[in-house]
Amino acid sequence: MLIADILNKDNILLLDGGLSKRQVLQSLAQKVAKTTGIDERTLFDALLERENLGSTAFGKGIAFPHARVPKMEGLQTVFAKVKNGVDFDAADNKNVDLLFMLISPEDSGADHLTALALMAAAMKDEKKLEALRATDDAEKIFEILAK
Repeated sequence: MLIADILNKDNILLLDGGLSKRQVLQSLAQKVAKTTGIDERTLFDALLERENLGSTAFGKGIAFPHARVPKMEGLQTVFAKVKNGVDFDAADNKNVDLLFMLISPEDSGADHLTALALMAAAMKDEKKLEALRATDDAEKIFEILAK
């Protein structure tokens, strides 16, 4: 599995600064709702419920919000870049500016974990992170992630 297998160019979001964690999660849920037909509130609630178990912030300005949702067909990912970052309750107390969100079917154990591992591996590449932070072009962001 590659990033290009789980992310498409249309699922790159560039968000303005000054947003709260809830607003960012709502933007992510909104994006998935438009492409899946699943109720935005259902998606938002699932993301928030997972986040309430513990922050999905990874550190170094990166977060992996994720949830499993009933009636979801296949994996849906969205990559978001937040101008100036957002407080995501990260253990390192750094604002999160890069988010890789994953929504999976309720019964997608192995696929869900494989996709999260793939996304985490992509965000460990310091050169890739530097390139992502240096651009505000969605197409370029997709190219960087798909490499």
